[in-house]
Amino acid sequence: MTQVLVVDDSAVIRKVARRILEGLQFETSEAEDGKVALDACAASMPDAILLDWNMPVMDGFEFLRELRRMPEGAKPKVVFCTTENDVAHIARAMHAGADEYIMKPFDKQIVQSKFEEIGLA
Repeated sequence: MTQVLVVDDSAVIRKVARRILEGLQFETSEAEDGKVALDACAASMPDAILLDWNMPVMDGFEFLRELRRMPEGAKPKVVFCTTENDVAHIARAMHAGADEYIMKPFDKQIVQSKFEEIGLA
């Protein structure tokens, strides 16, 4: 089963994302910030990561840079999930190694569509 790590400082967003992803037959785990997510990836690299941009401790952009430097860090498909709709912001995320992005708020159709675009749904 495809493993997805949901990284967001909001417990509500993690719960909603988890419910959607599990409904799409993904196995999910959660992390509340980039540091916890890096530790989770070091223990077991997921197939995909749904990643928030703005978080305490380590934000999504910093996490993504560190992830891509890890052994096997190029493997996961990364979908940024953000309220930022500035084109430069999105371009920066894609340049750092994100595969796709989703705007908050999101629903099942949006998540499914983006995961299909990256070859996971």
